[in-house]
Amino acid sequence: MAYELIMPKMGESIEEATIIRWLKEEGDSIAADEAVLEIATDKVDSEVPAPEAGVLLKKLFTDGDVVKVGAAIAQIGGGNESVVSSPATTSAPVQNASVPVAEKVLETKAVSAPVPVNGNSDRFYSPLVMNIARTEQVSMAELEQMAGTGQNGRVTKRDILAYISNRSAQPVQKQVVESVPVQTAAPALKSEPKAPAVSLNSGDEIIEMDRMRKLIADHMVMSKHTSPHVTSFVEADVTNIVNWRNKHKRTFEERDGEKLTFTPIFIEAIVKAIKDFPMINISVDGDRIIRRKQINIGMAAALPSGNLIVPVIRNADTMNLVGLARSVNDLANRARNNALKPDEIQGGTYTVTNVGTFGNVMGTPIINQPQVAIMATGAIRKKPAVIETEFGDMIGIRHMMFLSHSYDHRVVDGALGGMFVRRVADYLENWDMNREM
Repeated sequence: MAYELIMPKMGESIEEATIIRWLKEEGDSIAADEAVLEIATDKVDSEVPAPEAGVLLKKLFTDGDVVKVGAAIAQIGGGNESVVSSPATTSAPVQNASVPVAEKVLETKAVSAPVPVNGNSDRFYSPLVMNIARTEQVSMAELEQMAGTGQNGRVTKRDILAYISNRSAQPVQKQVVESVPVQTAAPALKSEPKAPAVSLNSGDEIIEMDRMRKLIADHMVMSKHTSPHVTSFVEADVTNIVNWRNKHKRTFEERDGEKLTFTPIFIEAIVKAIKDFPMINISVDGDRIIRRKQINIGMAAALPSGNLIVPVIRNADTMNLVGLARSVNDLANRARNNALKPDEIQGGTYTVTNVGTFGNVMGTPIINQPQVAIMATGAIRKKPAVIETEFGDMIGIRHMMFLSHSYDHRVVDGALGGMFVRRVADYLENWDMNREM
């Protein structure tokens, strides 16, 4: 008897996924647990395996389609049997099955124009179409009258862009607005500034952004629109940490089979500082501040493709240094091999990025929304420094590094942001050389 292959649930906040490509064609045999297709969410790419062996009878969607979690995406069986419908299929209807991959945008993207709403209309509009409508000041009345070429008459990106380009020649439905005194009239809303046109010169090469790069670009622009960024810097003397790590790294690798890097040491200091300053571990929801109970540390990792991903160490405050080291190595390795699960890159409450890996001494990192702060750790370098002793000051060679702390000035003032990064530096500088692993 045939069965339906269902779009799996990949995280609490993930409601849909994009089909990147089918690995099997109709009529192909499939072994149990063999991957049938590749899918992508806003966060990661993954594969959907077949729970049982069989033959791919029918694809219900094509490459580039966006499918709701719980919807049937294929029919698998051994012949001409009837297909058994999954209960999940009826409970999760597909709302935007044929949206192109380019239309997949972050739901939290910030815009300055007023937000049109669907009101009582049953017509579905994708997030990208709604964002374009906001930016171009297309009213809801215009959207409702617009002819759509998508599934079930849905307005696609191509439809709304064509409408905007021909807008001057099309009649626009005017809305009657009651006259108001000049002194109480709301100021005219300005659309977002548009990027300047780029001219091409002889020999220039055009490289299309891949899907992940587009998402990163959207997320970075959204973060800058959302949060007024301020960055504070502190230089820390990490000589004790360098000497302690050199003493213990070989023993640690032989005993635990793991490399001891500086990253778990930095994360441990950040976690201690968050406990001292819990108002760094927050998010903003309109006029409300949400103080997080869990301390989940995101660690930015560079992929072989050059893109960036941020796996999350959950409940980092409950781990010792060995546990942090294992988590850091595991997540970093699986990030490089594109083997992270969607849940492992969600739920972060604070992020650290090691720009020192690339030889940079400091940076001004962009906040990973909806968090309110992020820290960049710079390269560790030997420098002459003043050492205070009971016999007076002296010059010595020390291992120094910069900590760069970017924070959301809406809710984190300079005093809190500065004290926090200073406290992290204090924990690093006061490292116990006699500490055991």
